[in-house]
Amino acid sequence: MTKEDRQHLSNILIIIGLLVMLVMAFMPLIDLVKPWMRWAFAAGAAIVLVARFVGIYNGPSLRIKRLHRILIASALMYCVSALMMFYSPGHNDWIGFLLAGVIVQMYATWMIEREEKKELK
Repeated sequence: MTKEDRQHLSNILIIIGLLVMLVMAFMPLIDLVKPWMRWAFAAGAAIVLVARFVGIYNGPSLRIKRLHRILIASALMYCVSALMMFYSPGHNDWIGFLLAGVIVQMYATWMIEREEKKELK
């Protein structure tokens, strides 16, 4: 499997995992709470974590490597959020870890794009 194929597979898995997490996080807001939703959210978080490890950056830039590690940390925050769903099912503690993961992911992806544009110049 080539580097481009791994990156393409990683991107597809990330999109699928994040969409599953989005739908499962939205359902409690419209009063549709089912026990299987926690499992689906956890599966989405696990898919994102696996995809982050599949699409590891192997380029020369140390800063971009560090930013990709930060993306792995955001995926770990999603997994902790899923664990919090199981640990305290009646509470909304999991939302904090979910939002922290989202903020870290937004920062890292924005900075990766910025650094890659710098490298091309």
